[in-house]
Amino acid sequence: MEKDKTLAVLIDGDNIPSKYIKEMMEELAKYGNPTIKRIYGDWTNPHLSKWKKVLLENAITPMQQYGYTTGKNATDSAMIIDAMDILYSGKADGFCIASSDSDFTKLATRIREAGLMVIGIGEKKTPNPFIVACDKFVYLEILGSDDKEEAASTGKTKPKKKTVDTVGPSTIKLITQSVNDLADDDGWAFLGDVGSLIQKKQPNFDARNYGFEKLTPLIKATGKFEIDQRDSGKGRYKLIYIRTIR
Repeated sequence: MEKDKTLAVLIDGDNIPSKYIKEMMEELAKYGNPTIKRIYGDWTNPHLSKWKKVLLENAITPMQQYGYTTGKNATDSAMIIDAMDILYSGKADGFCIASSDSDFTKLATRIREAGLMVIGIGEKKTPNPFIVACDKFVYLEILGSDDKEEAASTGKTKPKKKTVDTVGPSTIKLITQSVNDLADDDGWAFLGDVGSLIQKKQPNFDARNYGFEKLTPLIKATGKFEIDQRDSGKGRYKLIYIRTIR
């Protein structure tokens, strides 16, 4: 069994709401083992006081960074310096940069140049240059902490899933082009390869952005593709192939 990748998780405390942290850490567990977890901010500032309980529950180390000059973000500089120290130490196989700030675009690019994976996490307002600088970008809004709290308070078992986008022509075009890029002579492409190619083309693509847990139901909902489930030769597992409807 392949060893879990070790992740360095660096969080911009001035830029990420504390209510998302639990769900954010659960999301990162899909990609590796967060062994370094740090959050940056001026902890003398009263507006960061609500972080205390969250940090203890998730074993995240607060890094103090005073705001030396009005209008300058010292937190960003501290995160970048620490990220480069971790990169050169070789203590992580990948990074998560949690921020909605485009100032981390160059950092993400530099880490990827070194051959390490970069996962970005931020709000929908995150500028596109930072998003495309990452291997994968996840919107905080789809992680659903508010939905879970609402379900607990109202007794509903299936809260409505949040969406940050709609399945429009541009999304269908992206899927269609990716299928065509990988298709065999009969037009079929393996869905796993299609998903990987889409992710490379558009790092913030995620079926959950559109209210679907997985890519397969999203593709079915478009009505634009045929789906074929084939035996994998490994028991109950099926291989899913798709092609555009002719």
